[in-house]
Amino acid sequence: MKLNIVEYPDRRLKEKSVEVSVFDDKLYDLLDSMYDIMIDSNGIGLAAIQVAHAKQVLLINLPDENDKQHKEDLLEIINPVILEQSGETTYQEGCLSVPKFYEDIKRYEKIKLKYQDRDGKEHTLDADGLLSIAIQHEIDHLNGILFIDKLSYSRRKKFEKEYKKMLKERKKA
Repeated sequence: MKLNIVEYPDRRLKEKSVEVSVFDDKLYDLLDSMYDIMIDSNGIGLAAIQVAHAKQVLLINLPDENDKQHKEDLLEIINPVILEQSGETTYQEGCLSVPKFYEDIKRYEKIKLKYQDRDGKEHTLDADGLLSIAIQHEIDHLNGILFIDKLSYSRRKKFEKEYKKMLKERKKA
C-alpha cells in the first residue's frame, strides 16, 4: 500500500477517526505501510489519519539512547482509550503533518492506556515521559486535533504567518 503524509492545512486532518472493528489483512497492510512511511519520514509516531485513513490506529516507535529505532520496540495501538492521566509536563513537539515547525506543548506527564493490538487483543499500558507525550499527540490526531491547535491565540497567529511564508518558499524551490 502506497501512503503519503497528509500535511496541514489539509482538512482531512480535522476528521475524527472511527473505531476499528475488523482485524484483517487490510489492517495489517495499513499498519505495515504506516511503519514504513513513519521511519522513512524520520518520525517517532504516526496516526492513520495522517495518511488519509480515518481509523483509530496509531504507531509509536521511540528511539533508544543511541537515537536508533528498532522494529521490536514498535507499538501498534488500535482503538486507544486513556484510562488515567496525571502530572503535567511541557515538551517541544513537532509533527510529520506540520513539517519544520516545533513548539512547546503541555501534556499529562503520565497516562494509563487501554488499547488493542493488530490481532484485536486488549492491552493496558502505563506510560510516562516521551512515550506518554507521543501517545497523547497521536490520540489528538485521532480526534482531529493538531498540536498547533493547543497554541495561544497570539502564538497561533505567528505560526500561521511563518507557515504560509514557508509554504511559499517551498513552492518556489
